[in-house]
Amino acid sequence: MNTLLPALKKGDLIRIISPAKTIDVSFFEVAQQKFEAAGFRVIIGNNALGQHNYFSGTDEERSADLQEALDDADCKLIVCSRGGYGSIRLVNAVNWDGFKRSPKWFCGFSDITVFLSRIHRLQFQCIHGTMPLNYETNSSEALDSFFNAITGKENFYTLPSSSFNKTGKVSGELVGGNLCILHSLLGTDDRIDYSNKILFIEEVGEQLYSIDRMLHSLKKAGVLDEISGLIVGGMTELKETPIPTNFTIPELVLHHFQERSIPISFDFPVGHISDNRAMIVGKTATLEIDKEKVNFRQ
Repeated sequence: MNTLLPALKKGDLIRIISPAKTIDVSFFEVAQQKFEAAGFRVIIGNNALGQHNYFSGTDEERSADLQEALDDADCKLIVCSRGGYGSIRLVNAVNWDGFKRSPKWFCGFSDITVFLSRIHRLQFQCIHGTMPLNYETNSSEALDSFFNAITGKENFYTLPSSSFNKTGKVSGELVGGNLCILHSLLGTDDRIDYSNKILFIEEVGEQLYSIDRMLHSLKKAGVLDEISGLIVGGMTELKETPIPTNFTIPELVLHHFQERSIPISFDFPVGHISDNRAMIVGKTATLEIDKEKVNFRQ
């Protein structure tokens, strides 16, 4: 289990940065109001509201904001404003020694899975959770679970069981994030150790055949044979080909577990959906699935 960081308390400092796509100032205003109402101090990165083509700034500008946040010993939480694309351009461009000297919580999802994977490799826990871009459209459960995660409160989720679920109970370290990002990190220095882990995945906007390809890659890389449980979150805005594949997500996933019996939960509230609940990467979780309900505790 990776190192658990101290829970945030009133007066602690939160830094908001934009390591990927550009974002409108209105989302920062909402985030700052929520954090300050909860008693936290907030600093917004110097380039978090900038724009350089698709990005919130040049690679150098975005790296500078990330480096300042990583090095700030007073900072207790780094929140990424949104995903998109761009994190992979920064992860090796910054020095992580300051973070290791003064570790802090790091939160985001989607493209931010790049940083969550690096932090997991550094043996610290981090939060796959909602970001300022989504605060106004999130469910109350998503926001509550995020604040629970950063303040050290347990999250317990109970949801109806999908007919495609595979029943069982497992406890283990939780890893995962965006499927495309996890796939892209296979064979790199940021590949997660999946042995005996509970893996969660989510995706948005991909072709169905791309999902199939990525799952086959995970299988060929040994990942699907190493994990002890699987959580399949939001698979949203997936695209079909002109000549349809007629793939379904349960079909694509279950194809790889015909000879393995591990707990598998579909339609879990995590990902590019309004009910995007917090998941702490690197922390032990318990997943219990029966035919009526799914219980997740962390």
